[in-house]
Amino acid sequence: MDYRNVSTTCVYCGVGCGLWLEVLDGEIVGVLPDKEHPVSRGMLCIKGWNAAAFVNHPDRLTVPLIRRGKALKEASWDEALSLVAEKLAKAGDKSGPDSVGFLASAKCTNEE
Repeated sequence: MDYRNVSTTCVYCGVGCGLWLEVLDGEIVGVLPDKEHPVSRGMLCIKGWNAAAFVNHPDRLTVPLIRRGKALKEASWDEALSLVAEKLAKAGDKSGPDSVGFLASAKCTNEE
């Protein structure tokens, strides 16, 4: 058995708490707070404590999906990123460069 801890930053919000991922045979199996981290100082919220749960969740998307007709089909990362670049360029050409914007936050859903 290969067990190790990997230092990382929690991604659930903008605070950036430090945590250790417990890795067993290449699979994340748990989370520990980083007691030496200057932000979180050994504490985690409920989201941080459960950060490992989503990594192995059976419903987690691990490959890009592209809509083909009415169905979503798996695609390569190169294909998906090329499609995004193409669509953004078309939107910019049609409506001007100020017509495209991005919003990112741990507090936003993809529906906002």
